[in-house]
Amino acid sequence: MADIAKSTGGKVYFVSLGCPKNRVDSEIMLGQLGARNYSIVDDPDAADLLVVNTCSFIEDAREESVDTIMELARAKTDSGDKKKLVVAGCLAQRYAGDLAKEIPEVDAFLGTGDHWRIGDLLDGAAGPEGANLLSGATTQTGPVTRVGRPGYNYDAYSPRLVTTPSWTAYVKIAEGCSQRCSFCIIPRLRGASKSRPIDDIVREVEGLAASGTKEINLIAQDLTHYGDDLKDGTQLAPLLRRLAKVDGIHWVRLLYCYPHNFTDELIDVIASEPKIASYIDMPLQHISDRMLELMRRRFSEADTRALVHKLRERIPDLVFRTTFIVGHPGETAEDYERLVEFVRESRFERVGVFKYSREDGTHAARRDDHVMGIVKDERYHRLMTLQQGISNELHAAMVGREVDVLVEGVSDETDLLLQGRTWGQAPEIDGVTYINEGSANAGDVVRAEIVDAGDYDLVARIIGPDDERRDRDEG
Repeated sequence: MADIAKSTGGKVYFVSLGCPKNRVDSEIMLGQLGARNYSIVDDPDAADLLVVNTCSFIEDAREESVDTIMELARAKTDSGDKKKLVVAGCLAQRYAGDLAKEIPEVDAFLGTGDHWRIGDLLDGAAGPEGANLLSGATTQTGPVTRVGRPGYNYDAYSPRLVTTPSWTAYVKIAEGCSQRCSFCIIPRLRGASKSRPIDDIVREVEGLAASGTKEINLIAQDLTHYGDDLKDGTQLAPLLRRLAKVDGIHWVRLLYCYPHNFTDELIDVIASEPKIASYIDMPLQHISDRMLELMRRRFSEADTRALVHKLRERIPDLVFRTTFIVGHPGETAEDYERLVEFVRESRFERVGVFKYSREDGTHAARRDDHVMGIVKDERYHRLMTLQQGISNELHAAMVGREVDVLVEGVSDETDLLLQGRTWGQAPEIDGVTYINEGSANAGDVVRAEIVDAGDYDLVARIIGPDDERRDRDEG
């Protein structure tokens, strides 16, 4: 392998794939590179270093990751191998050996627990075998491969280059997952849940607020069981109460909640703290007891219905986002019809639907009653069509209401409109609010009246500045 010379600065072309949790890992890697004077470029031909942080959650994600690696491998070859190519993340954790054989252009693989070591890789720091990670100081002939045990957690002092706009940020409060859902490979790729201490998270959020961040999106593979592994009484509700006291933060949003362990105390915090957004992202996956058991979800239909009812009853103006899987092995037409009826009855504000993806190494993959692709497609489209109509009706009911909107600048659609988001619109996964009257700067929080609505987006006019002591909605 050619030497990845000691870092004295250079240019890096960086691709981050997958979910916001992976994005935070990428930001930690970029922080390590920035500390070594690397600058980011948006053209691989202009870079000395090519990095892709991969995703391997489902088949589509794996294909996108492999396609991206191949594209960067061609860019390296076209340069006469003057560039170095690093592959990090879930795909590296899972398939580093296979990738090394199939794509010899890769110079290094870093697993999910080792992505932060990209700085050591470039510096030539000593590896666990006592040899430098750089081939210039070792007899290693293949790519450097650091795919150890997953579970690394960054902290408030870790170098990190936040890549979201200054007014919003993701904060990962735990790494890994201790659930054992039948369809999911994440515990194998990320390890068991490992929580960050409350004080450390608060310190990070205080730093973000001091730099102008208005919106914090808390993420983890499983927010609801945050703190269980620390065995010192740490829980999500006390963390939220601490974060609600941070000056400058307008709202904190919860992403990726597991239905089990959603306590009354947690519900009370969301309902009573104005800075905690009335927004819950809780993948329910199914409603049929038979399917929930096959999925190893530890939550029954009765439990699910009771929890949804309780959340609706006790949290004002709740926006409930959930996801479902159709076509999981063993799903019958009767199971699916029960799911359709549940979605029709529940009228969730946001619903995502996934077609089951077979993942080697999972319990579901070993079953012999897989659902045909054409059936999965039909079930997917029917459920999405149902939800589109529900979303349209719920959005139409918002016309005339006054809400706070976090302005994000000129619209992506036309420079004649501004664009922003309400408490019920999470970045990147939900719709947006177009502003057709009034002026504001990116990062401002303004009071606005909803004047029109579509299936996924809203239209509003600004009626005044925000009031941080105002309730979320006076309507």
